[in-house]
Amino acid sequence: MKKIEAIIKPFKLDEVREALSELGASGLTVTEVKGFGRQKGHTELYRGAEYVVDFLPKIKIEVVIASSMVEAAVDAIIKAAHTGKIGDGKIFITPVEQIIRIRTGETDEAAI
Repeated sequence: MKKIEAIIKPFKLDEVREALSELGASGLTVTEVKGFGRQKGHTELYRGAEYVVDFLPKIKIEVVIASSMVEAAVDAIIKAAHTGKIGDGKIFITPVEQIIRIRTGETDEAAI
């Protein structure tokens, strides 16, 4: 089992969610986050004063899937989140040792 964390642009959330649902991902967690990478933020003008926005709004998607589905899920995320512009995001993949569903006590693959 693997955990995929994807940091994407907020307006791409629905496309990524649909792409993962089509693959059979049974659930995912979405969090509104802020951060920066190569973009390094930008400056904005508010009531005549210029200020720097260091952290940009992003969406973090977390999904745990079977190891056999990782490549397909990563491809789906890339296709759905890609705009070709700076700030498209990143994908992190980490191993998951164990999953336990609290309600039923199911573990591992059955708990996904």
